[in-house]
Amino acid sequence: MKRLRMRAFHRSVVFLLGLALVASSALADPKGGAKKGGGGGGGAGSGSAKGAPEPEIEIDPADGAGSGSAGGGEIDMGAEPGPGDLSADMAAADQANANAVKAGEVKKTPLSWKDILVVVRKPFLKARRTELLPMVGTTMNDNMVRHYTIGGELSYYLTDVLAIGVEGHYYVSSFREPFDLVARQARRLPTVNQYNWSAALDFHYVPVYGKFAVFDKRLITWEAYFTAGIGAGQSEVVPRDTKFPGFTNLLIMPNVGASMRFFLAKWLTVSLGIRDYVFYDKFEPTDRSPTMNATADQAKSNADGALINNVMFQIGVSFWLPTSFDYTTFR
Repeated sequence: MKRLRMRAFHRSVVFLLGLALVASSALADPKGGAKKGGGGGGGAGSGSAKGAPEPEIEIDPADGAGSGSAGGGEIDMGAEPGPGDLSADMAAADQANANAVKAGEVKKTPLSWKDILVVVRKPFLKARRTELLPMVGTTMNDNMVRHYTIGGELSYYLTDVLAIGVEGHYYVSSFREPFDLVARQARRLPTVNQYNWSAALDFHYVPVYGKFAVFDKRLITWEAYFTAGIGAGQSEVVPRDTKFPGFTNLLIMPNVGASMRFFLAKWLTVSLGIRDYVFYDKFEPTDRSPTMNATADQAKSNADGALINNVMFQIGVSFWLPTSFDYTTFR
């Protein structure tokens, strides 16, 4: 439609220019045409009657348009491009890229059984089994007296993650180097207590379970569990002067801790962990003399108290009964 309009407009302009040229020639010399024509003898003027009107010059719009353009051709302004389509352009670009890629033969890599990884099921079940855990331990935060423990724990697992158990420990104490250094340098003996035994009712919860490979050859299964319990124990005052008797204290000892367990067989595991035994202990009075706090009862009634955190590191080997287990669910 644009091209047709431009062509009609061009022809109209040429036609108007031709009419203007004829009109200007007639106004400039209205009789010159007849004289010129008469002088020719055989011109158009001799063949027409005197006073006859001048013949009109008709310009064919098609001819005029052809004379006004070079070589008689039409002026083509070109078609106006339409609105672009982004999705069509992108599809065309993708098609061009796809055609540019040369498709070749797909090579298949042979697979072996070593390339197939299988997630094994849990190799150890604890539900409705009993754990017998002999263990030893040592104090971690007492710089005057170090206690070593020999004991054990008996636990029954209600589920695979929950257990209830009882524990008992016997303590062996030894004085550390700072005990003698304080006595020599300050000329004063430190006030210390030693622990004799402890027992507790514990509850265990296993929130973490996993496994790792050793040299890419063997899988070791492990788990982490938390322990909380309540129990009792006994501490004994170590007199600064041996001529005065010591006394014992019955302690209420709640405990909290975290441990890790490594599975070696269906009936054997190794455990290690940290346990904090919290209690309120009583210590020997500082003003003992033959006339004051001489007896054990007097010294105990006037004893100074303090809150104690006895942090122990424990390690042991567990034996599980029954020694084997069976899965009751499908793999």
